Amino acid sequence: MRTPLRTTAADALKIVIVGGFGAGKTTMVGSVSEIRPLSTEEVMTQASVGIDDASRVRTKSTTTVAFDFGRITLNASRVLYLFGAPGQQRFWFLWDQLFAGSLGAVVLVDARRLEDSWYSIDRLEHHRTPFVVAVNRFTDGPTLDAVREALALSPEVPLIDCDARERSSAKHVLITLIEHLTRTYDQLPARESMP
Repeated sequence: MRTPLRTTAADALKIVIVGGFGAGKTTMVGSVSEIRPLSTEEVMTQASVGIDDASRVRTKSTTTVAFDFGRITLNASRVLYLFGAPGQQRFWFLWDQLFAGSLGAVVLVDARRLEDSWYSIDRLEHHRTPFVVAVNRFTDGPTLDAVREALALSPEVPLIDCDARERSSAKHVLITLIEHLTRTYDQLPARESMP
Protein backbone atom coordinates (compact mmCIF):
# COMPACT_ATOMS: atom_id res chain seq x y z
CA MET A 1 0.00 0.00 0.00
CA ARG A 2 1.31 3.45 -0.92
CA THR A 3 0.10 6.31 1.27
CA PRO A 4 1.99 9.56 0.62
CA LEU A 5 2.80 11.79 3.56
CA ARG A 6 0.46 14.77 3.64
CA THR A 7 2.02 18.10 2.76
CA THR A 8 0.28 19.57 5.83
CA ALA A 9 2.15 17.25 8.23
CA ALA A 10 4.07 19.47 10.63
CA ASP A 11 4.50 17.41 13.82
CA ALA A 12 6.18 14.01 13.97
CA LEU A 13 5.66 11.93 17.10
CA LYS A 14 7.99 9.00 17.77
CA ILE A 15 6.94 5.80 19.54
CA VAL A 16 9.20 2.80 20.21
CA ILE A 17 7.99 -0.80 20.48
CA VAL A 18 10.28 -2.97 22.60
CA GLY A 19 10.15 -6.45 24.06
CA GLY A 20 11.81 -9.81 24.10
CA PHE A 21 12.97 -11.89 21.16
CA GLY A 22 9.96 -13.14 19.20
CA ALA A 23 7.35 -11.16 21.17
CA GLY A 24 5.69 -9.80 17.98
CA LYS A 25 7.18 -6.32 17.55
CA THR A 26 7.70 -6.62 13.78
CA THR A 27 4.21 -8.06 13.43
CA MET A 28 2.67 -5.16 15.37
CA VAL A 29 4.43 -2.50 13.28
CA GLY A 30 3.33 -4.27 10.09
CA SER A 31 -0.27 -4.72 11.17
CA VAL A 32 -0.89 -1.10 12.08
CA SER A 33 1.32 0.90 9.69
CA GLU A 34 -0.43 2.78 6.87
CA ILE A 35 2.65 2.35 4.70
CA ARG A 36 4.57 -0.75 3.80
CA PRO A 37 6.84 -0.96 6.83
CA LEU A 38 10.57 -0.80 6.53
CA SER A 39 11.86 -4.02 8.04
CA THR A 40 15.36 -5.26 8.74
CA GLU A 41 14.28 -8.88 9.14
CA GLU A 42 16.99 -11.35 8.20
CA VAL A 43 16.99 -15.13 8.05
CA MET A 44 18.39 -16.74 11.19
CA THR A 45 21.43 -18.84 10.33
CA GLN A 46 23.63 -21.35 12.10
CA ALA A 47 25.79 -18.41 13.19
CA SER A 48 23.10 -17.45 15.75
CA VAL A 49 23.06 -20.89 17.39
CA GLY A 50 24.24 -20.52 20.98
CA ILE A 51 23.87 -16.73 20.77
CA ASP A 52 20.11 -16.28 20.30
CA ASP A 53 17.92 -18.59 22.35
CA ALA A 54 15.26 -19.66 19.86
CA SER A 55 14.26 -22.73 21.88
CA ARG A 56 10.96 -21.14 22.98
CA VAL A 57 10.12 -19.67 19.57
CA ARG A 58 10.90 -22.70 17.42
CA THR A 59 8.87 -21.57 14.40
CA LYS A 60 10.77 -18.27 14.16
CA SER A 61 13.06 -18.25 11.13
CA THR A 62 13.81 -14.51 10.79
CA THR A 63 14.87 -11.80 13.20
CA THR A 64 15.13 -8.00 13.30
CA VAL A 65 18.75 -6.86 13.12
CA ALA A 66 18.32 -3.07 13.33
CA PHE A 67 14.72 -1.83 13.66
CA ASP A 68 11.31 -1.84 12.01
CA PHE A 69 9.67 1.40 10.92
CA GLY A 70 6.05 2.28 10.24
CA ARG A 71 3.86 5.38 10.00
CA ILE A 72 0.34 6.38 11.02
CA THR A 73 -1.28 9.71 10.09
CA LEU A 74 -3.16 11.00 13.14
CA ASN A 75 -4.65 14.12 11.55
CA ALA A 76 -3.79 16.74 8.94
CA SER A 77 -0.76 17.98 10.86
CA ARG A 78 0.39 15.08 13.10
CA VAL A 79 2.11 11.87 12.12
CA LEU A 80 3.07 8.98 14.39
CA TYR A 81 6.32 7.17 13.58
CA LEU A 82 6.73 3.66 14.97
CA PHE A 83 10.11 2.09 15.62
CA GLY A 84 10.24 -1.59 16.50
CA ALA A 85 13.42 -2.46 18.40
CA PRO A 86 15.32 -5.73 17.96
CA GLY A 87 14.73 -8.16 20.81
CA GLN A 88 17.99 -10.10 21.05
CA GLN A 89 20.51 -9.10 23.69
CA ARG A 90 23.28 -8.66 21.12
CA PHE A 91 21.32 -5.77 19.54
CA TRP A 92 20.34 -3.98 22.78
CA PHE A 93 23.08 -1.41 22.19
CA LEU A 94 20.77 0.11 19.53
CA TRP A 95 18.00 0.80 22.02
CA ASP A 96 19.41 4.01 23.48
CA GLN A 97 19.54 5.52 19.99
CA LEU A 98 15.98 4.37 19.29
CA PHE A 99 14.76 5.90 22.56
CA ALA A 100 16.25 9.30 21.68
CA GLY A 101 13.45 11.72 20.87
CA SER A 102 10.65 9.26 21.60
CA LEU A 103 7.56 10.36 23.49
CA GLY A 104 6.74 6.92 24.80
CA ALA A 105 6.94 3.21 24.26
CA VAL A 106 5.02 -0.03 24.08
CA VAL A 107 6.49 -3.04 25.87
CA LEU A 108 5.19 -6.06 23.98
CA VAL A 109 5.15 -9.10 26.24
CA ASP A 110 4.91 -12.79 25.39
CA ALA A 111 2.98 -14.20 28.37
CA ARG A 112 4.91 -17.49 28.04
CA ARG A 113 8.21 -15.65 28.64
CA LEU A 114 7.56 -12.77 31.03
CA GLU A 115 11.21 -12.63 32.12
CA ASP A 116 12.14 -11.50 28.59
CA SER A 117 10.40 -8.18 29.35
CA TRP A 118 12.39 -7.19 32.41
CA TYR A 119 15.21 -5.54 30.47
CA SER A 120 12.76 -3.50 28.35
CA ILE A 121 10.98 -2.16 31.42
CA ASP A 122 14.27 -1.46 33.18
CA ARG A 123 15.64 0.56 30.24
CA LEU A 124 12.44 2.60 29.85
CA GLU A 125 12.35 3.39 33.56
CA HIS A 126 16.05 4.35 33.39
CA HIS A 127 15.29 6.76 30.53
CA ARG A 128 12.12 7.96 32.31
CA THR A 129 10.13 7.15 29.19
CA PRO A 130 6.39 6.67 29.73
CA PHE A 131 5.20 3.28 28.51
CA VAL A 132 2.33 0.82 28.39
CA VAL A 133 2.61 -2.96 28.56
CA ALA A 134 0.70 -5.04 26.02
CA VAL A 135 0.47 -8.81 26.50
CA ASN A 136 0.55 -10.44 23.08
CA ARG A 137 -1.61 -13.54 23.64
CA PHE A 138 -0.09 -16.44 21.73
CA THR A 139 -1.88 -18.91 24.03
CA ASP A 140 -3.79 -18.77 27.29
CA GLY A 141 -1.57 -17.58 30.06
CA PRO A 142 -1.48 -15.64 33.30
CA THR A 143 -4.11 -13.02 34.05
CA LEU A 144 -3.26 -9.36 33.68
CA ASP A 145 -3.11 -9.06 37.48
CA ALA A 146 -0.58 -11.91 37.59
CA VAL A 147 1.46 -10.26 34.81
CA ARG A 148 1.43 -6.92 36.65
CA GLU A 149 2.70 -8.62 39.81
CA ALA A 150 5.35 -10.68 37.98
CA LEU A 151 6.70 -7.59 36.19
CA ALA A 152 6.41 -5.40 39.33
CA LEU A 153 4.51 -2.75 37.37
CA SER A 154 3.28 0.31 39.22
CA PRO A 155 -0.49 0.88 39.14
CA GLU A 156 0.03 3.92 36.86
CA VAL A 157 1.42 1.80 34.00
CA PRO A 158 -1.42 0.70 31.68
CA LEU A 159 -1.49 -3.06 31.08
CA ILE A 160 -3.68 -4.56 28.35
CA ASP A 161 -4.12 -7.71 26.28
CA CYS A 162 -3.53 -7.59 22.53
CA ASP A 163 -3.09 -9.60 19.37
CA ALA A 164 -0.25 -7.97 17.43
CA ARG A 165 -1.50 -9.57 14.19
CA GLU A 166 -4.78 -7.65 14.27
CA ARG A 167 -4.80 -4.03 13.16
CA SER A 168 -7.66 -3.09 15.51
CA SER A 169 -5.87 -4.61 18.49
CA ALA A 170 -2.57 -2.90 17.65
CA LYS A 171 -4.43 0.40 17.22
CA HIS A 172 -6.03 -0.07 20.65
CA VAL A 173 -2.55 -0.48 22.17
CA LEU A 174 -1.36 2.75 20.54
CA ILE A 175 -4.51 4.64 21.58
CA THR A 176 -3.94 3.43 25.16
CA LEU A 177 -0.36 4.72 24.96
CA ILE A 178 -1.41 8.12 23.56
CA GLU A 179 -4.00 8.49 26.34
CA HIS A 180 -1.35 7.56 28.91
CA LEU A 181 1.11 10.06 27.39
CA THR A 182 -1.53 12.79 27.47
CA ARG A 183 -2.18 12.18 31.18
CA THR A 184 1.55 11.94 31.93
CA TYR A 185 2.58 15.10 30.09
CA ASP A 186 -0.44 17.08 31.35
CA GLN A 187 0.83 16.51 34.91
CA LEU A 188 4.29 17.92 34.22
CA PRO A 189 5.17 21.57 34.96
CA ALA A 190 5.08 23.76 31.83
CA ARG A 191 8.86 23.76 31.32
CA GLU A 192 9.01 19.95 31.32
CA SER A 193 5.95 19.27 29.19
CA MET A 194 5.83 17.68 25.77
CA PRO A 195 7.18 19.79 22.88
